[in-house]
Amino acid sequence: MGLCWNVLLLLSLHLGILSNGLSASASSSSSRPKVVNVGAIFTLDSTIGRVAKIAIEEAVNDVNSNSSVLNGTKLVVDIRNSNCSGFLGLVEALRFMETDVMAVIGPQSSVVAHTILHVANELQTPFLSFAATDPTLSSLQFPYFLRTTQSDLHQMTAIAELVEHYNWKDVIVIFIDDDYGRNGLSSLDDALSSRRCRVSYKAGIPPGDITRSDIMDILVKVALMESRVIVLHAYPHVGSVVFDVAHYLGMMDEGYVWIATDWLSSVLDSSPLHFSEAITASTQGVLVLRQHTPDSEKKREFLTRWNKLTKGSLGVSTYALYAYDTVWLLAHAIDSFINQGGVISFSNDSSLVNSLQESNLNLEAMSIFDGGPLLMKNILESDFVGLTGPVKFTPEKSLVFPSYEIVNIIGTGLHRVGYWSNYSGLSVVAPEILYLQGPPNRSSANQLLNGVVWPGETTRAPRGWVFPNNGKQLKIGVPRRVSYREFVSQVSGANTSKGFCIDVFTSAVNLLPYAVPYQFVPFGNGVENPSYDELVKLITTGYFDAVVGDIAIVTNRTKVVDFTQPYAASGLVVVAPVKKLNTGAWAFLRPFSRQMWGVSAAFFVFIGIVVWTLEHRTNDEFRGPPKQQLITILWFSLSTLFFAHRETTVSTLGRLVLIIWLFVVLIINSSYTASLTSILTVQQLYSPIKGIETLREGNDPIGFQVGSFAEHYLREGIGIPQSRLVPLGGPEAYAEALQLGPEKGGVAAVVDERPYIELFLASQCKFRIIGQEFTKSGWGFAFPRDSPLAIDLSTAILTLSENGDLQRIHDKWLTMSTCSSDNTELESDRLHLKSFWGLYLLCGIACFIALLIYVFQIFHRFRHAATEDYSPDGGPSGGGSRSKRLQTLLSLIDEKEDLSKRDRKRRKIEKENDLEMDSKRSHSQVCSSENNSFNLRS
Repeated sequence: MGLCWNVLLLLSLHLGILSNGLSASASSSSSRPKVVNVGAIFTLDSTIGRVAKIAIEEAVNDVNSNSSVLNGTKLVVDIRNSNCSGFLGLVEALRFMETDVMAVIGPQSSVVAHTILHVANELQTPFLSFAATDPTLSSLQFPYFLRTTQSDLHQMTAIAELVEHYNWKDVIVIFIDDDYGRNGLSSLDDALSSRRCRVSYKAGIPPGDITRSDIMDILVKVALMESRVIVLHAYPHVGSVVFDVAHYLGMMDEGYVWIATDWLSSVLDSSPLHFSEAITASTQGVLVLRQHTPDSEKKREFLTRWNKLTKGSLGVSTYALYAYDTVWLLAHAIDSFINQGGVISFSNDSSLVNSLQESNLNLEAMSIFDGGPLLMKNILESDFVGLTGPVKFTPEKSLVFPSYEIVNIIGTGLHRVGYWSNYSGLSVVAPEILYLQGPPNRSSANQLLNGVVWPGETTRAPRGWVFPNNGKQLKIGVPRRVSYREFVSQVSGANTSKGFCIDVFTSAVNLLPYAVPYQFVPFGNGVENPSYDELVKLITTGYFDAVVGDIAIVTNRTKVVDFTQPYAASGLVVVAPVKKLNTGAWAFLRPFSRQMWGVSAAFFVFIGIVVWTLEHRTNDEFRGPPKQQLITILWFSLSTLFFAHRETTVSTLGRLVLIIWLFVVLIINSSYTASLTSILTVQQLYSPIKGIETLREGNDPIGFQVGSFAEHYLREGIGIPQSRLVPLGGPEAYAEALQLGPEKGGVAAVVDERPYIELFLASQCKFRIIGQEFTKSGWGFAFPRDSPLAIDLSTAILTLSENGDLQRIHDKWLTMSTCSSDNTELESDRLHLKSFWGLYLLCGIACFIALLIYVFQIFHRFRHAATEDYSPDGGPSGGGSRSKRLQTLLSLIDEKEDLSKRDRKRRKIEKENDLEMDSKRSHSQVCSSENNSFNLRS
C-alpha cells in the first residue's frame, strides 16, 4: 500500500491536479438518472483490445436501444487506453476516480489489474475484467474486482488432465515471467502434482522488449531437456516468436508435444486470414485451448452482424464475446441498483484528505462511490443468458460452468478434438449436452478425445520424453559384490560390469526403440557386500539415475523409488543342515507322530468300550465275568485293526458304530503302509528345524547375507532380536557356520533369498531348504519416481520373458551342478493328527449318537420298572429307597435281554388273535343253522 500511495503522490505532481476537485454528489430523488457513466481500460491496439472495443461499442448500442433494461437511462462507456502498462493503467484509473463513473470495465492485463485494484478497494468502485485470467485476482484481497471470463485455474486443470490422459509425466513450461505467467504456472504445477505429474523445467521469458536471439537462447536450453511436452503460456506477440524460433530449431518435428494456452486461439480467431496462415505455418500439430461458448441463435446473429461491421477483416474471439456480455452484466446490475433506490453519489476519502494535510498535493478530487457495495452485490447476483451462455457467478466469484475446447492446428485451420469442463473432464460431447444427461461419469474409460495430428504429421501420440541431447549419460549404480558374483561383478581392468543381472538389463535396453546412453558406477568397498538400502537411497539424492543389480523389490524401497517389472522371482527361505535317518529296529514307529499314536490308541480302546456297551445286553459274546469282559473289550478293539474280530454285533447301534470305525481303520492302515514303505525304501533326511516358526520360537543364532534385506525383515517383520542375527559374507561362510552349529559358534540356519540359496545348494549337498518361502518378492531395476524409462524397460523385460531370452540368460550364468537335483525342500516325513482329525471327529460323533440312543432306551425301561414297583394304593411296594432304584438301574444295564421270551410273547398274541377270529366264525355258523331250521319249520 505504501508503494501505491507513493505512486499516487507522484501522479498528482505530474498531472497537476487542481485543489478544487470535483465533489460530485447527486441528491436522492425518485427520478431515474438520464445518464450513467462507466469507464473501460484496456490496450486498444492489442489482439484482444481490437475486438473488445468493437464488442463493447456494439453492446452499448444494444443496451441503449433496449427498453427492457435501463429504461430511460443512457449508458455511456468512456474507453481509455492502458497500452498494457501498469503505470499508464494506474493513471487512467485515477482519472476515472475524478469523474462520476459507477464501474470500470477492465483492465485487460493481469499485471495492470494487480497495480490498479488497490485503487478500486480504496474508492469502492467495481472493476469487471473480461480478459485478466490470473487466478490470484479472485482472492479476498480484491473485493471490488470481478472476472467476467474464465480463470486460468480452470485452464491449467484442463492442461493437467490432458497430460494425464496421454500418460505423460514431465512437462516443460515456457511462460512470461510476470504476475500473469507466474501465477498461471503455479496453478499448472499444483494441478499436475495432484495427478503424479510434474513441471520438470521452467523457462521464464522476461516481460517487455525481447529479441529473437533471447528466445533462441531459451529454446536451446529447452531442447536439451528430457521432456518433450512443452506448455507455452505467454502473450500473443511473444508466443508467435517462440513458435517461429522453435520451428527454425527443429523443435516442431516428430516427438515433440506443444500445448498453447488460449492466447493462441484468440490470435487465430481474431486475426486476418493472411496473418493466421503465417502463424499456422510454424504451429502445425500444436494443441490449443479455447474458451468454450455454447452455440445459440443470439450468438449466430451477433457473428453475422460482426462480419458486416468488419467486412471480414477481423474475426471474433471469445474475449470479444465476454466483453460484450460484460457490458450487459453492468447494465443489468445498474438497472437493479436504480430500481432498489440506489443513489449515484460520491464523497471525499477522509483518510486521503487527512494524510495530505501537511502536503502541497491536492488529491481531494479522488472520490469514493457511495453505492459501490450495493452495485457490487447486484453484479454478483446477476443471472442472465448472454452470448457466452449463462452469466452467473459462484460464491467464489467465478463464472459457472467453466469449459474449454481442445483444438488441433492442422493445415490452415483449427480442428476440434474434444472438450474439457470441470463437470465431466475430457469429452467429445459438448458440456452443455452433458449437463442435461445427469451426474457426470469421470472414469478413465469416459475421458475421450478425437484423433490428433501431432508435430511431424504423425497420428501416434508421442512418448513425451527422450534422453537429453546434452551428452550426459545415465549414471547407473551397480553393487560391487564379493560373493555370488554370478549375479553382478566388475570386469577386471575395465570400467564395466558383467553377470546375470547386467545381461538382463543390456538385453532389455537393446529392445527399446531409442538409444539409452549410460555408464555403470560400482558401489561398495569391495571387502563386503554393500547395503542395498543405501544404494537405492542414492537415487533419491540424485547421485544415481538408476540402480541395476540383484535388487529385491520390498516395501521400504518402493516408497522412495520405482521398480521395473521383476525379471527374477525371489523370496526368503530357510537353509539348515540335514542328516539321514537310518531304518533301524524302531523304524516302524516313524510313520505316525507321537500325538497320532496316542490318539489312535485311545480311540481303539474307546471304540471297544462303546461297542461293549451297546452289545452287552443282547450279545452273549460280550457277557461273562468282569475279567472276561475286559479281555473281550481289548481284544475286540485291537482286532479291528486287522479286520480279524471274531465277535459279531447284533444290535443296530453297534453295527453302525463298527461300520464307521472300520472305515477309519481302513484309511489309517493305508496311510501307515504307504508311509512305512517310503521310509524303508527311500532315503530319508531329517532336520530339527521345521521352518521359520521353529527359528522364531527358539533361541539359536540365525545367519543372513550382508547387505540383504533379510536382516531388516527378521528383525522388524518377525521380531527376532538383533543379538541372534549373525552376518555372513557368502556361500563359504554359510557352509562353515552351518557345519559348526550353534553349539560351536555357528548358526542353526541361514535365511536368504532363493536365487542365492539355489546357487549355494548347487555345490553344498549337506544342507537343504526347510519349509516353504515365507516372503514373495522379485528382483527389479530401480529408477526415480515416475521415471518413464522404468515403464519402457518393464515392457522390454516382458518381451524377454516371452521370447525365451530371459531363460537363456539364466541358464548361461546360473547353470546348476548335479547336486542341485537333490535340492528339494525338506518336509516332515511323518503323518500328523491334523491330517486325520476329520475321520476321528466323524467316528466320535457316531459313537456319541449311539450312546445317547442307548441311554435313552435304558432310562425308558427304568421308568417302566419303577412304576411296577409301586403298590396299588400308591405307595412303594419295597420301600423305594435310592439304593433300591440304583440296584434296579444297574440290573437293567447288566440284565440280558431274552430274545426268545419276546418271540414267545409275540406268538402268544398272534395265537390269541387267531382264537378270537375262530370264535367269531363259529358264532356265525350257529346263527346260520338256526335260521335254516326256522325256515324248514315254516
